Amino acid sequence: MEYRILGDTDLKISAITFGAWAAGGWMWGGSDRREAVKAIRSAFDHGVTSIDTAPIYGQGTSEEIVGEAIRGIPRDEVQILTKFGMRWDLAKGDFAMHSKDNRGKEIDIYKYAGRESIKKEVEDSLKRLGIDYIDLYQIHWPESTTPIQETFETVAELIREGKVRYAGVCNYNVAQMEEARKAVPLASNQVPYSMVNRGIEAETVPYCLENNMSILAYSPLERGLLTGKMTPGQVFEEGDHRAQNPFFTDESISRTNAFLKKIQPIAEAKGVSLAQLVLKWTIEQPGITIALAGARNEKQSVQNAGAADIVLSKAERDVINFELEKIS
Repeated sequence: MEYRILGDTDLKISAITFGAWAAGGWMWGGSDRREAVKAIRSAFDHGVTSIDTAPIYGQGTSEEIVGEAIRGIPRDEVQILTKFGMRWDLAKGDFAMHSKDNRGKEIDIYKYAGRESIKKEVEDSLKRLGIDYIDLYQIHWPESTTPIQETFETVAELIREGKVRYAGVCNYNVAQMEEARKAVPLASNQVPYSMVNRGIEAETVPYCLENNMSILAYSPLERGLLTGKMTPGQVFEEGDHRAQNPFFTDESISRTNAFLKKIQPIAEAKGVSLAQLVLKWTIEQPGITIALAGARNEKQSVQNAGAADIVLSKAERDVINFELEKIS
């Protein structure tokens, strides 16, 4: 495994970080708790020391699973990244979506990052995770009802109190990052990035490089699309958000699979899966510090971990990029 320093901090995180959204089950058609715990522990055994989660993932379930999985691991050997600013138990802020929780109960979700809300959220997260500090605390989404200054002055307080080590953002544009940095140093921005979703290369990547901020790439496999396992006519389980995602139309799946077929010989020559090859390509892109890779079971988590050890030649990278240009 390769380890990288997060922004302008002393926090060293694994280049492949365990993304625990799917582990929480919410919007993924449920999950097996025991399998999720085993997946996280197996990932750690193979060098994945960093785990990214959030309260909204299963309305606390993902954080609880992470807490169970890391129990017994020395605290300084694992890095916990979690978030705040998405409430399902408080009708305040920006309405985000109507959804169902893991039990099928109808819920309304709001984006809210007011001071008292953050103070409550951090205590709830620490309790669910079973830890006394969070390595990286990230606002989950921008929200319009609270001044950014107030939000990050609160995070700065949590850092002074020792409950949080470093501050980060998710899904922030350049102007929002500029405003947040007036209140607290930002270590990172977590944003979507994959071979077929590269919009951040225009503004976000240059800004983060210029200001020594890390980029944490989420959905690097585009929610499974880039594994090569999807086929036209794909049927998803009830509650799986991918059923309405435009990346999973028959046309998109067919186009993506045609691209994957072109680069499959590279994976086969190295004895790795397409997913592993895609993850390796991702963490080699300028400005990308880590790739968040989710796993529902032990086999997937071990494969994800192995991606960091792949060696790509310049010729192989050129082939991949050439084929990508054809579908961009």
